[in-house]
Amino acid sequence: MAKATWNGHVLAESDVYEIVENNIYFPLDSTKREFFEKSETETSCPWKGTAYYYHIQVEGKVNVDAAWYYPDPKEAAANIKNHVAFWRGVEVIK
Repeated sequence: MAKATWNGHVLAESDVYEIVENNIYFPLDSTKREFFEKSETETSCPWKGTAYYYHIQVEGKVNVDAAWYYPDPKEAAANIKNHVAFWRGVEVIK
């Protein structure tokens, strides 16, 4: 079981996940979508593709661009399609 928490709340929890570059990628359907707000931020990875970001909002606090996902990853990273990963103080344990 992997779990992502921030500001005292569970953001994602799943027995099924992917690990890429030491990051745990949770299936989108395992996330608590009420805490996610789309960001305008995009970054590019040469082998994964274009990453898009979410701000995490919990109890009036915002963690800017704290989650990212690849909606259309390159073939080498196909296993993380429809998955989300976290950083910037979000605690992820497995």
